[in-house]
Amino acid sequence: MLSLTPCVYPLIPVSVSYISARSNSKPKGFILSFIYVTGLAFTYSILGLAASLTGKIFGSISNHPLTYLVVGLVIVVFGLVMLDLFNMPFRTNFNNPVLKKKGYFAIFLLGVTSGFIISPCLTPVLGSILSYLATRKNIFYGMSLLAVFAYGMGLIFLLSGTFAGILVNLPKTGRWSVYLKKIAGIVLVLMGLYFIYLGIRRF
Repeated sequence: MLSLTPCVYPLIPVSVSYISARSNSKPKGFILSFIYVTGLAFTYSILGLAASLTGKIFGSISNHPLTYLVVGLVIVVFGLVMLDLFNMPFRTNFNNPVLKKKGYFAIFLLGVTSGFIISPCLTPVLGSILSYLATRKNIFYGMSLLAVFAYGMGLIFLLSGTFAGILVNLPKTGRWSVYLKKIAGIVLVLMGLYFIYLGIRRF
């Protein structure tokens, strides 16, 4: 759903065009797209690892009721950002030097660097997930959760890179993508309120 929001959606044609220019068949298009999305997954898995290690290092602090209250408040704020009640500067330009390189490793690097480039656009959701992971202290869970998140977000890249016609037929960004962003914001607010509820119950 996040890949269809106004901040990320316009970046899809740029990366997919790079992939399509280097594939001459659907199987190769799929392989290149999969490698690209795996690069995205690698970037976010590292973030998941860092968040999980943070929770593990602080130990009992992550289980303290105040931690749940703070995490809940952070997530609520991020949800309000998604609802445009707060302004947060997002970077939408896609000036990536890796675009000039060729080969499978270059595709992987494009995915890795793309993860960093578009991460400011995903700050509300990524920040919420990372805050949640800091309370779990499970390294494998943290890495796998962010990897699955990246593959979910990269599904549209995978389909567009494999079937070039999909890219041509993709609808232009508009009010529908803003609605998706609002839905994501509401989900975050509800998730944050749930954490606040858990924190209050633990006191």
